[in-house]
Amino acid sequence: MEKIQLYSLATPNGQKVSIALEEMQIPYDAHRIDILNGDQFTDDFKAINPNSKIPAIVDPKGDNGQPLNIMESGAILIYLADRSGLFLPKDGAERSRVLQWLFFQVGSVGPMFGQFGHFYKYAKDKCKDPYPVERYTNETRRLLQVIETQLEKNKFIAGSEYSIADMAIAPWVICLDKFYEANEQLKLSEFKKTSSWIETFTSRPAVQKGMEVCPV
Repeated sequence: MEKIQLYSLATPNGQKVSIALEEMQIPYDAHRIDILNGDQFTDDFKAINPNSKIPAIVDPKGDNGQPLNIMESGAILIYLADRSGLFLPKDGAERSRVLQWLFFQVGSVGPMFGQFGHFYKYAKDKCKDPYPVERYTNETRRLLQVIETQLEKNKFIAGSEYSIADMAIAPWVICLDKFYEANEQLKLSEFKKTSSWIETFTSRPAVQKGMEVCPV
């Protein structure tokens, strides 16, 4: 193998990495991991990612000429950005800003948006208590307001330049309407700067291609 091997599915976490690969023009082979069918629990996949989550990559020469397995989408984005020299400043305050917003996605946006989607759409018939939907609706809207406020004074999420932070956060915002069908529940039209940023993001050819890799 000479190319990066991508193991993924076109969920927001999976899309982050396929978008990055397309944006950075890094050659790769894509392997679809059907998480609804349990592909992530096979021995072959767990050898790459012991946590049984997508996405994961293998860089065939990443470890001093030997294969390097990388799990965790945030870690993958940093690795690819450093490898390509693109979309992540090498040092200083600018790098810190990008990493702060990347970790904001990993630690807050992903988990909270994901819990919202679970209780609002996928567990509707399993949980009759209104509290989970109320809690995660409020927290999702709070996080959307954080994003909105940041975009009121910045073209992109970490400042004036497009970065891996945009690639990480935008698919999760898109997911709220595309997968969770929660436009009215979350009143997404109120977040005008965020909507404009998403339009800019989705107009990029590499984003359009990357979002369709390993389709659900």
